Amino acid sequence: MVRTLEREQWLPIRIEQAWDFFSSPRNLSKITPGAMGFRIREPFDEVPMFAGQRISYTVRPLFGIPLKWVTCIAIADAPYRFVDVQIEGPYKHWWHEHTFMEQDGGTLMKDKVEYELPFGPLGDLFHGPLVKGRLKAIFDFRFRTLERIFGAGRSRNMRLA
Repeated sequence: MVRTLEREQWLPIRIEQAWDFFSSPRNLSKITPGAMGFRIREPFDEVPMFAGQRISYTVRPLFGIPLKWVTCIAIADAPYRFVDVQIEGPYKHWWHEHTFMEQDGGTLMKDKVEYELPFGPLGDLFHGPLVKGRLKAIFDFRFRTLERIFGAGRSRNMRLA
């Protein structure tokens, strides 16, 4: 079953600043809880994000077990939108769209994640007790961290199905 998580956060920064921060894989570790054990696996050039760019990470999403996660940038439309998709990792399906819109003197950032767990109905049994809460906690951490980095923001329409 494909599930959806949506978040919005207003940041008191210019859209170009938002793009520069979120389009750098190096910044992902700053907004990911330390308990996730997030590490970029190989060095990459500090080039602007581009469609087709692959990034490999190690994450420890559950029980401290390290997993390889490889994503590919499917769409890069600076400074408005990018989409990353999982090539290899813990999900059967992972599609994450990031959008940025100028609003009220700052930037409205939106995340939309469509994801599906592996193992069919067995995987779905783990969604409620393990995955749903974990994803919410990760995005809550991001929200608080972004407020600390950029200043107070506001959140709307958080939905995790």
